[in-house]
Amino acid sequence: MQVGIAIASLFNKKVKKMWQGERAAFAYLKENVDPEARYAWFHAASLGEFEQGRPIMEQLRREHPEYKILLTFFSPSGYEVRKNYEGADLICYMPIDTITNARRFLRTIRPELVFFIKYEFWYNYLHILKHRHVPLYSVSSIFRPGQIFFRWYGHQYGHVLKCFTRFFVQNETSRKLLSTIGINEVDVTGDTRFDRVLQIKAQAKVLPIVEAFLASHHPTTTQQPSPTTQPVFIAGSSWQPDEEIFIRYFNEHPEWKLIIAPHVIGEDHLQQIEALLKGRRVVRYTTYANDQQPSPNTSLSDADVLIIDCFGLLSSIYRYATVAYVGGGFGAGIHNLPEAAVWQVPVFFGPNNARFQEAQELKANSGGLEIDGYDDFAQLMDHLEAHPDELRQRGQAAGNYVKGRAGATERILRTVFAETAK
Repeated sequence: MQVGIAIASLFNKKVKKMWQGERAAFAYLKENVDPEARYAWFHAASLGEFEQGRPIMEQLRREHPEYKILLTFFSPSGYEVRKNYEGADLICYMPIDTITNARRFLRTIRPELVFFIKYEFWYNYLHILKHRHVPLYSVSSIFRPGQIFFRWYGHQYGHVLKCFTRFFVQNETSRKLLSTIGINEVDVTGDTRFDRVLQIKAQAKVLPIVEAFLASHHPTTTQQPSPTTQPVFIAGSSWQPDEEIFIRYFNEHPEWKLIIAPHVIGEDHLQQIEALLKGRRVVRYTTYANDQQPSPNTSLSDADVLIIDCFGLLSSIYRYATVAYVGGGFGAGIHNLPEAAVWQVPVFFGPNNARFQEAQELKANSGGLEIDGYDDFAQLMDHLEAHPDELRQRGQAAGNYVKGRAGATERILRTVFAETAK
């Protein structure tokens, strides 16, 4: 396995970063581990799993300061963004899953509590943790019948799941599936991501550039626009198939302001977006953030479209939406729906959503709107624009959905510390 990753690192920058980080992890830990500390270890594959684990880390830190926190990542997309996260005492890559690495790593850290987020199942680490009787928890995990653990030929793979002390799963289906392979230490606690998006909403930034863009149409930062103000459509984490649909519509509907925060912000993609925007006045966020306004005679509020060409703002930008769109549903899968829904706005998304519980539930409660192409999108947008009361009702349903699923963090930590007290 190590040889394969080493070879792949010669041809792939992301793999190279991961490989270098994993090799540096032991030196980092040797220099920074406090041998007298009690460690709670959190492992997240990438940035999405980190966001699910974050509420637990932060509440544990507040309520149990006797523990220091180690945070590990597998992917550079998580580590590079959160390597300076102040909520953890130590942050590094997780060394490759070999027996030697696992033993060395665990001998260095000596964790007293371990939390693996969602889909992380590392064979050697898990078996050694079980052998050492270290409490080990799977958090916000979700299982489906098609996964290898539940196939007739997956019996051996299922053994790794029996290393966990307890599973905190997102739904009843997951609990029932685990019971079919003899795993019954399972609590249905929901997804900690709902706790996280509520935290984000409470801490949302005021964005002066966005407010200047909306200045004549959005008088406050805490209220949704009234039916008499110009509506605002915000597309988050969009890909080209998403953009080809909604941009076509808004090219023909100048009554809307449009904010696009694409998933990829490379120059080639930004130029593709701008090429699709025919007859609309388009500005980029960083142009104004860097005080490089293209024309002294052009007011930001005169623009029709604002492209967010930087990261870290999307969760706060959704606060300004009348309607939101979350991308990825025409590709590998939808991005973070609760991040938009928490702001009490209807949320559009593409058809590849069967594996996403929040998409299914938002559709069921009317807060989410699935589309499979331009005609669907145009028809639904026309309908919402003509029926503002329904638009508000759908938005309220989306917000209520998020609020109604909060509390997983509290339930998880209450159970964990009840068990450790035994």
